[in-house]
Amino acid sequence: MPGAPRETSVEHEVTIAAAPEIVFGYFTDPARMVEWMGAAATLDPRPGGVFRIVFRPSPEVVEFLGPEGPLKADEENVVLGEFVEVDPYKRIAFTWGYEREHFAMPPQSTGVEVSLTPSGDETIVRLIHRRLPAAASAFHRAGWEHYLPRLAAAASGRDPGPDALQRG
Repeated sequence: MPGAPRETSVEHEVTIAAAPEIVFGYFTDPARMVEWMGAAATLDPRPGGVFRIVFRPSPEVVEFLGPEGPLKADEENVVLGEFVEVDPYKRIAFTWGYEREHFAMPPQSTGVEVSLTPSGDETIVRLIHRRLPAAASAFHRAGWEHYLPRLAAAASGRDPGPDALQRG
C-alpha cells in the first residue's frame, strides 16, 4: 500500500551458559527481569497476562534520540504489552509497545518471540521482534544488542553490572 509505514523485524541469537529452566525465569519473574533489563517490571506470564517494564533512560539515550525525540530528561519510558504464549522452558511470546506511544508504537503493537533451545549445558536464545515501524528498528536493534548479553550474564550467574542505558 503506497505511503504505508514500512514494518521491519530484528532478530538476535545468544548462547547462555544455563539451562532453559533458568533462562525462562528471566522473562517471567519480575525480580529476575530487572537484573538484566528495566528498572521495574510487572509480569503475569500467562496468555493475556500483563507484560510491563519501566525504563529510566540515561541522559545518553535521551540525547541520542535528539531534542525532538520521544523521550525527555528524567522521564520514564514504559513498555506495555501482554503475554501471548507461554510454553515453559521452550517459548515465550509477548506484545510490546509504549504507554506514551513512542516511535508510533502504541501498547501491544509489536510482537516479541523468544525460543529457548537446549544445547548441552547451555541454552540458545533466539529472539525476534516483529512489526517494528521502520523508524524504530535501529533503536530496538541496538537495545536488544545491549540487553541480551546482560541476560546471558545474569542467567549464567554473573553480575551484568550497572545498565549504561538507564540512569542510576
